[in-house]
Amino acid sequence: MADEPIKILLGDTAISAIEGTPGQRRFGRKKDTSPALTHCENCGAELQGHWCSQCGQPAIEYRRSFRYVVADLLNEFLNWDSKFFTTIALLIFKPWRLTNEFLAGKRVRYVNPLRLYLLASILFFFAVNYGAKGLRVDASKLGEKDRAELEADLKDEDLPPAAREKLAAFLRDTSPSPAPSVAANSPSPSPASETEKEKKFGKIGHRPFVVFDQAKSTTPFERWIEARAKEKMGEKGTKMGLFITTLFSNLPYMMLCCIPLFAFVLKILYVRRHIFYIDHLIYALHIHSFAYTAIMLIVLATMGLTRAAPGAVAGWIIALLWVAFAVQIFLSIRRVYRQGWFISTFKFFLGGFMYLIVILAALAATFFVTLALP
Repeated sequence: MADEPIKILLGDTAISAIEGTPGQRRFGRKKDTSPALTHCENCGAELQGHWCSQCGQPAIEYRRSFRYVVADLLNEFLNWDSKFFTTIALLIFKPWRLTNEFLAGKRVRYVNPLRLYLLASILFFFAVNYGAKGLRVDASKLGEKDRAELEADLKDEDLPPAAREKLAAFLRDTSPSPAPSVAANSPSPSPASETEKEKKFGKIGHRPFVVFDQAKSTTPFERWIEARAKEKMGEKGTKMGLFITTLFSNLPYMMLCCIPLFAFVLKILYVRRHIFYIDHLIYALHIHSFAYTAIMLIVLATMGLTRAAPGAVAGWIIALLWVAFAVQIFLSIRRVYRQGWFISTFKFFLGGFMYLIVILAALAATFFVTLALP
């Protein structure tokens, strides 16, 4: 039982590769002719198979030629387990069947729900964080005062090391290009034509991202929020890119906490069905894994269609993909909980609204946690 979390995180393929679980040999190599173990090296019990029946230790002789170890690793990693592809196929095309099969006790042929969710979420949020890099502030748009402020923040001894490295890399970006010279005969803007907003914040394109107004901060909580926002985002929002990147890096933990809350919403919706909470949790893991996988596939299809197909055709296909995505979620609710069309439709929209509130509350909590943490 102590190794179960490791197996959940690593998966069957990695575990079997490390432990040397015997499998089919597809590379045509000769089998290792080292003598087989007859007794467990841990407790001394007589072995009846590949695993000790007393302590559970695998019967593996590690003192072998290194080429056999390398061959075993290549064999296990290159020959993927068929249950991985079976699980992915059902997850994409029939997510409700994956849940029903697992709840019916047919579990050995499918990937564990938690392991499947972790794999899907890691890939999904890696793509999100990769896309979030484009949200950083362009260094060429910084003014002299903003750059001086960032350099002063870099000298702050209380700045965390990770934030210091990101800020230093940000300042090493390309310096702002010199502004084009104004022609001598071009009319200069009249000071009288400037509005009050231009006098206060500057012209459009040179205004700060965030403006803090101390006059409106009356309560201690508002002043604390303003102070933390200035520290995290910069006096004029010059560190907004760093804050957004940190916020996105906290989203996987937020969604992992939302899984039990979504299962609780399902428990409320189907309280009269007397379904165990763990069943709702299994479905929640499966449907979130489906959502992550489907969104990634739709985004990849969108990128390909916008380049290969005409605009109108690509738009219709992309719209159909998103409709199919919503229909799959609706069908999964109906076929997992086995209720009629009307009540399933009602609970689909009601549950979606309730979960939207949960997501918004979780986003607000994540925002404040990101703002409060050093």
